[in-house]
Amino acid sequence: MTFHEIRFPTAIAFGSTGGPERKTEIVALGSGYEERNAVWANSRRRYDVGSGVKTLDDLQAVVAFFEARLGRLVGFRFKDFTDFQSCAPGGAISPADQAIATGDGTTRAFQLVKTYASGPSSWVRRIVKPVDGSVRIAVGGIEVSGPVSVDATTGIVTFTTAPASGAAITAGYAFDTAVRFDTDALVVNLASFAAGECPSIPIVEILV
Repeated sequence: MTFHEIRFPTAIAFGSTGGPERKTEIVALGSGYEERNAVWANSRRRYDVGSGVKTLDDLQAVVAFFEARLGRLVGFRFKDFTDFQSCAPGGAISPADQAIATGDGTTRAFQLVKTYASGPSSWVRRIVKPVDGSVRIAVGGIEVSGPVSVDATTGIVTFTTAPASGAAITAGYAFDTAVRFDTDALVVNLASFAAGECPSIPIVEILV
């Protein structure tokens, strides 16, 4: 899949709208109960960055970014200001933020993940686009640096020496969401835009 390791302009992303989407099939039974089935195992995020375009300069920046990505063809990074790090948006990143694995004495490579928990339920999200230089790793509660590397394009953490069996591996990080434009046409009415109405510019999360 074609992907550019470049982030959508953050000033425009800050004013965007959107969030996670799931797909659920619901069948209403004659008794009044429902049968519900999750079609997707994971959520997919959708955004509209048009609401973040405030000036003609912003619009020009989006048009240039759109053309350079060839419309829907090429994916890119997007900072979701509601969910962009391992801790709460207003918190400080700590190497103990997220449990990513438990050592077995053999495995050296681990995927960064983020767990969303509420009550007895939780969902684990793969983090594939961490921000370069932001990742902090701890093994058994002790932060490590030298013997571990992080691939900022995949979110894979690799240790030189496999963590000991039973050792808790945790991480803290900032991350982007992998997305693409969800349209091949940008339709802008400058008369409406000048009146304060921004164009709709949809983008959607992709698997990479």
